Amino acid sequence: MSSIYSKILEIENGNTKAALCTIVSTKGSAPRKTGSKMIVYENGKIDGTIGGGALEKLVIEQAQDVLKNNTSKIVIHNLVKDLAMCCGGTVELFIEPIMNKKKLYIFGLGHIGKSLSKFAVDLDFNVTVIDDRYDAFDNFDIPDCMIIKEHHATAIEKLVFDEHTFVVILTHDHQYDREILALTSKKKHQYIGMIGSERKVEIAKKNMVAFNIMDAEEIKKIDMPIGLDIEAITPQEIAISILAKLIDVRNKK
Repeated sequence: MSSIYSKILEIENGNTKAALCTIVSTKGSAPRKTGSKMIVYENGKIDGTIGGGALEKLVIEQAQDVLKNNTSKIVIHNLVKDLAMCCGGTVELFIEPIMNKKKLYIFGLGHIGKSLSKFAVDLDFNVTVIDDRYDAFDNFDIPDCMIIKEHHATAIEKLVFDEHTFVVILTHDHQYDREILALTSKKKHQYIGMIGSERKVEIAKKNMVAFNIMDAEEIKKIDMPIGLDIEAITPQEIAISILAKLIDVRNKK
């Protein structure tokens, strides 16, 4: 039987929406003690228990509200006064959304891509790097990073895109970058960013409009040139500027 912690890990690494309900204190007689946990899914199903009965039914409803608002909260229930339960105690719970890790697809494993992938794994992104240059992966060893050694168009057809997907475009070829932008912009995503000079970005924007790939409003949603303006110079500094923007988008969402 899977532990509740393994269930939480599954949720973090997947797309399922769920909240964790933890009893943080009790007074008097209560069906479960401090530390008891229950996972509530968006559809109302649960893993674990905080004691059953009217208390559990109400907390499930409150957890679903937490998921709708994406905001944690503390709730206190007097079992006799509020719920007409014979236990006679008081239960305080902390209800929090279980945050899904964001999928980060990094196209291009040059110096910046390598640095970004390392930093992003450390900051809890599920990272996949894509590059068709086999030698780009020489001496690249990040255990928690998935690698795809094939052409970007083939990879994009295999990858799963959803509202939790971040795309960073950093290849060695400007034409590749534009192709990846055109393909990924039509997929579900939370964020897309492309590296480039102001001239490269302007050319990309004109091409997208000229070939009816993206309209002006869609182009505004693409972060290009990518990253926060922190006067970054080295590949590591540029990677940090990109990661700072990803964190900003992730946390605001």
